Amino acid sequence: MAELGCQGITTAFSCINETGLPAAASEEASSFLCLETNWRNLKKAIEDLKATETRVKDKVELEVNQLNLCDPQVGLWLRRVADYLEEEVEITEEDYNKLYRCYCLCNCTPNLFGRYRLGSRVADKVKDVNKFVEEGKQFKVFGYKPQPDIVEERPKTRTFGLESLMTQLREYFDNKEKSIIGIWGQGGVGKTTLLNEFNNELKNRSGDFHVVIAMDVSNAETLNVADMQRMIADRLGLPWNETDKEDTRAKFLAKALGRRKFAILLDDVRRRFRLEDVGIPTPDAENNCKLILSSRFQDVCIQMGAQQSLIEMQMLDEKAAWDLFRSNLSADAIAAIDDSPDRNNVIQGYAKAIAQNCGGLPLALNIIGRAVAGLKDSREWKYAMDATKANPAKITGVNEMFSQLKYSYDRLNQQLKQLFLYCTLFPEYGWIKKGQLVDYWMAEGLIPNADPNQGRYNIRMLVSACLLQSNDSEDEVKMHHIIRHLGLWLATEQGEFLVQTGLGLEDAPGDKLWREATRISLMSNNIKDISISPKCKNLRTLLVQNNRKLTRLSPHFFASMPSLRVLDLSYTAITELPACDALIKLRHLNLRHTRIVKLPENFSVMKQLRNLDLSITSALENTSDNCSKLLKLRVLNLFRSKYGIRDVNDLNIDTLEKLEFLGITIHAQEVLSKLKKKHPLARSTRWLSLQYCSRMEKIQISELKKMVHLEELYIESCDDLKELTADADERQASCLQDLTLAALSNLHTVSVGKVPHHFQNLRNLTIHKCHKLCHVTWVLQLESLEKLVVSHCDGMIQIVKEQQNEKPIDLEPQIEEGIQEAVEQGTDGMMHCTDFPKLRSIVLNDLKLLESICAARDFSCLESIRVEACPKLRRLPVSGNYKMLKLKQICGSYEWWEQLIWEDMNIEVNSMNECFIPI
Repeated sequence: MAELGCQGITTAFSCINETGLPAAASEEASSFLCLETNWRNLKKAIEDLKATETRVKDKVELEVNQLNLCDPQVGLWLRRVADYLEEEVEITEEDYNKLYRCYCLCNCTPNLFGRYRLGSRVADKVKDVNKFVEEGKQFKVFGYKPQPDIVEERPKTRTFGLESLMTQLREYFDNKEKSIIGIWGQGGVGKTTLLNEFNNELKNRSGDFHVVIAMDVSNAETLNVADMQRMIADRLGLPWNETDKEDTRAKFLAKALGRRKFAILLDDVRRRFRLEDVGIPTPDAENNCKLILSSRFQDVCIQMGAQQSLIEMQMLDEKAAWDLFRSNLSADAIAAIDDSPDRNNVIQGYAKAIAQNCGGLPLALNIIGRAVAGLKDSREWKYAMDATKANPAKITGVNEMFSQLKYSYDRLNQQLKQLFLYCTLFPEYGWIKKGQLVDYWMAEGLIPNADPNQGRYNIRMLVSACLLQSNDSEDEVKMHHIIRHLGLWLATEQGEFLVQTGLGLEDAPGDKLWREATRISLMSNNIKDISISPKCKNLRTLLVQNNRKLTRLSPHFFASMPSLRVLDLSYTAITELPACDALIKLRHLNLRHTRIVKLPENFSVMKQLRNLDLSITSALENTSDNCSKLLKLRVLNLFRSKYGIRDVNDLNIDTLEKLEFLGITIHAQEVLSKLKKKHPLARSTRWLSLQYCSRMEKIQISELKKMVHLEELYIESCDDLKELTADADERQASCLQDLTLAALSNLHTVSVGKVPHHFQNLRNLTIHKCHKLCHVTWVLQLESLEKLVVSHCDGMIQIVKEQQNEKPIDLEPQIEEGIQEAVEQGTDGMMHCTDFPKLRSIVLNDLKLLESICAARDFSCLESIRVEACPKLRRLPVSGNYKMLKLKQICGSYEWWEQLIWEDMNIEVNSMNECFIPI
């Protein structure tokens, strides 16, 4: 009835209004009389508004979930609606309830003014709410794609040991001349982490660039150009058309990037690709743009243009590796490590051994750390330690890690895969000589045409793929512990390798394990006897070296090895070889440093033999003229063998036309005199040992020029030798790299001429029992010298004889002149000697009178100093004014170390203490 009455009143007022009653008065009267109806309308309108608000919010949330931003008009409407519903409507409802509490029994209120005021407000609210509803229904767009950030943040992780690499990356990045930067290292070493950290760091310098784009490439087989182009387009806020061709998009993106100063970070680049194919302009100093790429392959970085700015990722040092390993452990495991009740804290020892077995590889430290995260009991820790050393695949997650690392292997061609797996035959942690490795490969037939240069190139390819590691000397490589176990894991799948190296074995494996093997390595054990005669018809390589207690092989040991090509028995104590009739395919035989007395009579059946090493065979008396019958020999090494030549015809090897490397021992000056002249053996001679050569008072290195490939010279027990001269030769300096002077009781003078001289390429110098030498100042002339060993020289007082002003005295004029030229003025105004530019190691042993090594000077490459039984040596050539940046260790006795005198107070004794290793 009230609603009908209200409608009637409203109609009446409309009629009155047509006759001239003001509209305002009409509305006010209606709001007064129709309060209840308007209140119900308001309630309904509010419900409609809330429904509209919910719909709009859902639309906005959908946009936000798609990483879009809320439309500003929509956002403003939502805020106004929220404020309106929270404040205005609540106040109105409170007033309405208060008014109705004052109604009498006849449903009338005595507060007419209050009803009038409330009625007006309710009517206004109805209009406001309806307006909000209409506005909400009109929205068609609820969000929009935002303008990309200059730098898009990458995942953050806690980092360990990256400080120096970050510093180097910053330096390269800030250098205008280094526009393309390459970061390379094996899988799991932290390249992605380094890139992500640097990307996030660029947020603090976003004003330097218009856009920074970081993306994963991982182009294993083919480059996913479309994905990379979409990423660039998204980061630039550009439209994307799926139907466009890749080259069309590339041109468009190149123009867009060409108008901006950009930095692009490409992670995990596995193959070279052309930047223009994607749409990336080549960064250079002119456009001030930057490209940083990471790869497992050094060659890929070079091919992409980063050859002038390469950063090699390094394994973590011991502290960083331990910190990373601990970060993966549970609180209980850390407590067990830190608070072990055992006095010796064995759990901590096991945990540190596990971390060390990871070899500083972050991926391994994370995976193995998580696998042992909950261990508490010492027996569990010991099992984990043994597993990580001998067979990491037993640890949870390691097989998955191997799968991640395996890509570097998968990318190799079939030849390189075989060469890589061959490297697993060597013991872990040790260095592998490149020459030895190449010799094995050639003998196995793994290198076409048996080209040693191809072998060394293949080594470089494996180093570039981070499957081998090189050192500063460039003569050796090694396998990372985890990579070696990856190789063993792969080789085990093939079931053809038997590798038990460095395990302390006293007995050889049973013959059943030999049967199917193609390659067997028992290096570096304590095997004393191999009494089995295994049947292994497919065996091609057998490596038994460094079993120094091995004295015997069974008489028929080789009887069932018809395919054997590589046999290494070096550094064993065997005195004879078993019957060799079956070894008709053998190409490489190493008997170095054995006690073999003679070669078997049927030795010449090995017609395919290319490499025969009989060096340092202290008991070998006769070769029975076998060597001359091995017509395919390329390498024959009798260096420092008891079997020495007293007559040049003793060897009878003129028939060896393919001989390239000859190592010989000479016992007569007459033989040396013939080799000084043109002789077939001279050109092949690489290693020369002179022993017990009487009446030889002087050696002039230039007289050995017919030995054009001579690399090592060993002079021992030549009692009449008094003088050795490395004279100058401007036409052709000697290739000599290693020199040993041993037990030369009358040698008193060594002279070195002006550069170029015949010691110019000398890298290793050993002086032993030369009692008449009181100094060896001439070593200052050896600009290529890397290792200096002086031992048991009773007359040695100084290594380098110098005055306080560092100027040599009592020297031949040419030596003094050369030294003076090697003194330069440093930036600090002091005179800095640039002698020993490549010297890495100094070893001094049993020099009873030695008082001084040399005056302090810069040692740019020196890594270690070892001093034993030198009681008068009280000073080292160390000063705060000179640099020894690479010095890692000083070895000596505690007593000697405590008595050292540090004259320069600027020297940081604490840093020296960190280098000290007691022996």
